[in-house]
Amino acid sequence: MTTTAILPVTLTAGAIVQLKRIRDEQNITAQHGLRIGVKGGGCSGFTYVLGFDTKKDGDQTFEVEGMPVFMQKSALMYLMGMEIDWVEGLQNRGFSFNNPNATESCGCGTSFSA
Repeated sequence: MTTTAILPVTLTAGAIVQLKRIRDEQNITAQHGLRIGVKGGGCSGFTYVLGFDTKKDGDQTFEVEGMPVFMQKSALMYLMGMEIDWVEGLQNRGFSFNNPNATESCGCGTSFSA
């Protein structure tokens, strides 16, 4: 199912630049899109999934700046309204997840509970 509605997750301009850079540097094919999701684990219960993947059965498909984005329906309840940003500073460098649904998160910023 392809949806033209608003993406349930926001990607900042900085995140989009970095994702496109990674896609180009790693020669990721047009059959791949950006997978955003969650999986069990991490110190707070869930861990974010962010990477390039092929479409799977049951995926919701969105598009951001010409890049396909895949999400499992089950992840939507945990990720709705989340912002993904690229942070580059003295202490850390990488993607950050600002999730309004998280009731707790760990120090690493990649694990949360809801």
